[in-house]
Amino acid sequence: MNKPVCIDGHAAALRIENLDTDQIMPKQFLRGIDKSGLKEGLLYDLRFDAQGQARPDFVLNRSAHAKVSILVAGANFGCGSSREHAVWGLQQFGIHAIAASSFGEIFYSNAMNNRLLLVTLSPGEIARLMDDADDTAGNMLHIDIQAQTLRSRSVQANFDLMPRHRQMFLEGLDSIGLSLTHTDEINRFAREHWASQPWLHDVAASAVERISARPLQAGVKRSSPPM
Repeated sequence: MNKPVCIDGHAAALRIENLDTDQIMPKQFLRGIDKSGLKEGLLYDLRFDAQGQARPDFVLNRSAHAKVSILVAGANFGCGSSREHAVWGLQQFGIHAIAASSFGEIFYSNAMNNRLLLVTLSPGEIARLMDDADDTAGNMLHIDIQAQTLRSRSVQANFDLMPRHRQMFLEGLDSIGLSLTHTDEINRFAREHWASQPWLHDVAASAVERISARPLQAGVKRSSPPM
């Protein structure tokens, strides 16, 4: 996997507060059994009208933001239901980072675990970032994950990251990959656990084996153990 340390890109301002995950990824795009095709559903009702025609006044439909990779969003971005598809759709659309003054709690976890960077800044800093993003001549953002700094034309800000999230971004890991960095400790714990409590080891398999070996009473049919 790639190991990004910095994110540079064009920013667009979504001046909508409390934008929930149902709006970010509407329910009709959740019918698939994999992650494919979610780019088309991102913010669908904001991007398109009832006839499926693009709304020319919506920020992501403007030619100036055709290369957008960073969103500057209103407060409480990603509130609502826990659908992880909202994160996947944003990433498929080409969004690598979102800056806002606050985020929905579950969305925050989903995003960071999938390595979609969320940057929390003060309302005043977000307001200035939005103004910068609206100016097509100066809407570039630079985010240094290692230094935990964000810079635009008129904003220079620091942001906080949990140590595990920072490690994930710097080392190119998702949440499973981060867990696997502790494989030695996990295996050591398992060995010590089974050594101190051997009667718990493979208890389900042992129970099935005992049941299978038990003699049948006359007229009783043994059923197969559940798979």
